[in-house]
Amino acid sequence: MSRINWLRSFFATSTTWHSTRAVKLNSLGNRSALATLSIACLSCMVSTSIADQANAQRPIIPGTGQEIIGVSDDFEDPSWRYVPNNPKSTEDIDENQRGPMGKSTNGRWYEGVKRGHPDIVQRVATPPGGIPGSKGSLLMRSKFTGIPGRASGTMHQDDFICNVQYRLKRRIDVAEVPSVTTRIFLPPVAEWENRSGPHFGFRLALETTAMIEQEVGFFKRKVEELGNEIYWPGMFIEFESKDQTGRPDDYAYLRIRSNKNGGDFRGPQITTTGWWTLGLSVTPDGMVHYYASPGVDELTADDYITSQFPYSYRAERLRTFFYNVCSADDGQRWSTSFVVDDPKVYVVRPKGGLKTAGRTTRTNR
Repeated sequence: MSRINWLRSFFATSTTWHSTRAVKLNSLGNRSALATLSIACLSCMVSTSIADQANAQRPIIPGTGQEIIGVSDDFEDPSWRYVPNNPKSTEDIDENQRGPMGKSTNGRWYEGVKRGHPDIVQRVATPPGGIPGSKGSLLMRSKFTGIPGRASGTMHQDDFICNVQYRLKRRIDVAEVPSVTTRIFLPPVAEWENRSGPHFGFRLALETTAMIEQEVGFFKRKVEELGNEIYWPGMFIEFESKDQTGRPDDYAYLRIRSNKNGGDFRGPQITTTGWWTLGLSVTPDGMVHYYASPGVDELTADDYITSQFPYSYRAERLRTFFYNVCSADDGQRWSTSFVVDDPKVYVVRPKGGLKTAGRTTRTNR
């Protein structure tokens, strides 16, 4: 699988991408192309304030440090199973949690209370080109991403959450320099849900101290006070269908969440299907760093995309990471069948009795 030559001019807090070539997409291990993703000329600049640039710390490559033991998953156990406890939660739509929540039998994954889990969560054979020696990976797919069995015709998303915080019995302080990596398999574009918009997400759950709206008193008067704010930066796989855009070709790219104003922005074009490696890291200054690369190799400095203070927040703690599965929720089309493998959580400076693999996996380059 050929590597994308992204021409980057980047600093700690600003990035520009330019790309003008087209490549053909590989089908599942088949070198013949089923579809083509053409790269249009793209130039997007993301900047933060001069003060942010002056205070930003050097980005940490995701996967730097020591792997935390007891969280994440490799899906190699043939008995791996997810118990959905359907119907799933749709608290974000109708305030109905429909407990008990779904969870994996190994205790490492659970249903998102806000949006519910994907309709299909299933261990499958690792697609060709995966991590050497990997036999099992995880397929996630949905038809009803909104209220179960009730099509809305509006795009919704499901959450599949890694049980990091509760297995560790604490959150990870950003002083420990946490990061998360994952592999994800993108099927040939001919097999994607034919819909423009987000198809899949890989995100963190972070905490910070911020002014938040709280209800106080008997009459639940709303006031703004300093409190614990949770936010969810990450990356989405975004698709632009030629059938909807009128362009001659389909397009796909990584959409970054978010800049300092809370707005998403375009990241690099996705020019090949098959396996990709994505990574997110957080430095002690509270900044989030984004990396991606085609293939299953460990991430390097060449895979850097951008560094941001999403929503102008400075992260203080990492709770967990999770995946999003998105669909049209029209009761007819299934979401794109994405497969993930070997998600891992790392720290550079473990503390508080945190159990790690006990060896440094890499140094920052």
